[in-house]
Amino acid sequence: MNENNPLRIGLIGFGCVGQGFYDIVAQQPGLNLTITCIAVKTPGKARSLPAHRFTYHADELLADPELDLLVEVIDDAAEAFRLVSAALRRGRRVATANKAMLARHLPELVQLQAEFGGTLLYEAAVCGSIPVVRTLDQYFSHEPLRAVSGIFNGSSNYVLTRMSEEGSDYGPALAEAQALGFAETDPTLDMGAFDPRSKAVILAAHAYGVFLEADEILNLGIEGVSAADIAHAAAQGQKIKVVAGLYRLPDGRLTALVTPQLLGPESSLYTVEREFNGVVIDAAFAGPQFLQGRGAGGHPTGSAVLADVLALRRGLRYQYAKQATAPAVQLTHGLEIDAYVRHPDAGVLREVLTWLELPAEAVQTDVHGSFATGAVPVQQLWAWRKELRSLGVFVARQGEVRPVAATATFQTNEAVAALA
Repeated sequence: MNENNPLRIGLIGFGCVGQGFYDIVAQQPGLNLTITCIAVKTPGKARSLPAHRFTYHADELLADPELDLLVEVIDDAAEAFRLVSAALRRGRRVATANKAMLARHLPELVQLQAEFGGTLLYEAAVCGSIPVVRTLDQYFSHEPLRAVSGIFNGSSNYVLTRMSEEGSDYGPALAEAQALGFAETDPTLDMGAFDPRSKAVILAAHAYGVFLEADEILNLGIEGVSAADIAHAAAQGQKIKVVAGLYRLPDGRLTALVTPQLLGPESSLYTVEREFNGVVIDAAFAGPQFLQGRGAGGHPTGSAVLADVLALRRGLRYQYAKQATAPAVQLTHGLEIDAYVRHPDAGVLREVLTWLELPAEAVQTDVHGSFATGAVPVQQLWAWRKELRSLGVFVARQGEVRPVAATATFQTNEAVAALA
């Protein structure tokens, strides 16, 4: 594409990110970009542009030969995959911000690019304004990485920050985040750590050349966090953060998990607050690198979309250079973490300890009640993750994941109705 010619863009979606991207383009006419058509789902909805600027049939954009590229920023993962995959089959250039769709379908989308000659970029899908995808794909394309970890979700980080600042409980902090637009009406994807899990899957393809299955990765959220947990961490000079991590184990295998973690001031993530995200890249030769920026919002994420659009004009494609040397994966079996576990009901806590293979003497008491600490098999946490969530059990890791000598046996009994 000649940068002197106007670039004609078809925009699919006009929510927070779509409007943010539109605003940025409108404020920079020197970029020579023109959003010629905008596809939305709901006719008659009040919008900031006149009705004639919109179409209600996104497929029209896919078939329009006058458009140089497409930008997809809708919140429906299934529809996003249908549109993006159809566009790639036509050999089109596409930028997307849909992390759930990418985490589920990335191998197929990479194959479609190779088969039909299209291009897909998705910097905006991971950590908002932070350029982590391209950094991993290009700058660290041939350097071994010890770990890539960070705070990948601004909504849960905002809630934890406000709980720490105010000494409040989870409910009021979540309500505030929702009122300010930092959390969705249904907060499950963010607070349950499903969103950062999707982002970890995407980064694994660029950091290690591995396509992970999201459902096989342990993700524990903060639905059960309480003021007692925040106070417990503070008493030790620590904060609770939801940390998503990709880690090379001593034998070279790759593992991944997303959990709350107790962090001290020595961690770069300790000072990442509110809706900000932070990423730590631990490279074998370059050493640790730290990136921080706004992880959500129309303009921060719209700026990442713009970066992809300009990169598409220059002909940039992701390399996925590490696929040929991708490590073996070990996600749950044979691994353990040092865990902190709390539930306000002592009976529930004792039962949970049997699931996690912690002895009764692991229980400790502070001014806020009972909690337990000890080494817990990751497989146990993964096997009981739904029950832990439904019962409101809060689990945080202390330190990093590590291998154990032998994989522990684990329970499969899911009859926990009596505890609910």
